Amino acid sequence: MFMGEYQHTIDEKGRIIIPAKFREALGETFVVTRGLDECLFVYPRSEWTVLEGKLKALSLMKSDARAFTRYFFSGATECELDKQGRINIPNNLAKHAGLEKDCAVIGVSNRVEIWNKHTWENYFQQSQEGFNEIAEKLVDFNFDL
Repeated sequence: MFMGEYQHTIDEKGRIIIPAKFREALGETFVVTRGLDECLFVYPRSEWTVLEGKLKALSLMKSDARAFTRYFFSGATECELDKQGRINIPNNLAKHAGLEKDCAVIGVSNRVEIWNKHTWENYFQQSQEGFNEIAEKLVDFNFDL
């Protein structure tokens, strides 16, 4: 399980350090793809395989399913850590997430997310303001804290 928030920078070559606490759980190779809310999703191979199966099960007859599958898979790239614990973010993915210099790397249960620091701070602030309302809605999904 991934959890926590870490601040890192992306260098001029597009490399970012993955927090040491995440490295073992990600494994030797893992998948980075476009995420939702202007971030990148990073999946260990085992989680990627589960997600891939769910996306394959979507009906090709539905245009939304085709569009989302294209969006998700076309941005996916296999990554591995270098000796310093960094990965190289391809330009198209860095552009999608607006990664420039300061970044937030966060753990979200079964995945890691990489955010532009300012985008993350804005998103977190907005989410924090509505956290109680969101929690109340989760009760509808039989979720209780």
